[in-house]
Amino acid sequence: MSLKGKIAVVTGSTKGIGFAISKEFAESNGATVIVCSRSIQNAEKAAKQINGKAFAAEIDITSNSSVRSFLQHVISNYNRIDILVNNAGYPFDSGIWYKEFHMTTDDELDKIIEVDLKGSVRLSRAVINYMLKDAIGGVIINISSTPAIVGHIQGAPYTLAKAALIALTKHIAREYGRNNIRAYTLALGNIATEATFNSMGKEDRTKAGEEAAMKRWGKPEEVAKVAACLAGCNFSFTTGNTIVIDGGTVLL
Repeated sequence: MSLKGKIAVVTGSTKGIGFAISKEFAESNGATVIVCSRSIQNAEKAAKQINGKAFAAEIDITSNSSVRSFLQHVISNYNRIDILVNNAGYPFDSGIWYKEFHMTTDDELDKIIEVDLKGSVRLSRAVINYMLKDAIGGVIINISSTPAIVGHIQGAPYTLAKAALIALTKHIAREYGRNNIRAYTLALGNIATEATFNSMGKEDRTKAGEEAAMKRWGKPEEVAKVAACLAGCNFSFTTGNTIVIDGGTVLL
């Protein structure tokens, strides 16, 4: 239980990758996890499915006032935050994803940046403030994707936002390393979640699975195990890294 006694906040954690990370942190590693959602009902439902210390909280990361209220709630109940996983992202929108770059609108770009980038900035900024006050240090993990590294022919607004998260990680690592705050990015390939795998037809799913050297889709649980390793003390002298989890599609 490498995270025993740690307080972890995981955004967008009622399903998919966020839920798998919360479950791994709490059940296999002994952390106390705050399961977050814009819907407190969804957060409570997800928290009850985790056999460990998992508690629900409501947050809208597009709102500064909601972020402040959330942080006050967590600090008043748990005294600190040791781990933040910025997993919440704008939902997959086929109308945006399949639109050519020169046809995308400012509104479409703003919608995604508001959640994926600015939401992560808002929460990271607030959490770092508490980490510095208590001089406890901590770990921040940003969830990105492989197109942010190598580019893609679709989903330009998503790629732009996810690429900025890599820069956010590097900045946090550089500026706050002296304060024992570590930061990482997970660049994900094809991970089988409801938002990806289940939204595709059989032919597209098969084609996507063939892209990786391992010739399959990844599982949310596999992402969660990497996140748990990074959040623990085994990676105590690494920071600012981008870890690719894609079965061997992008080889750096």
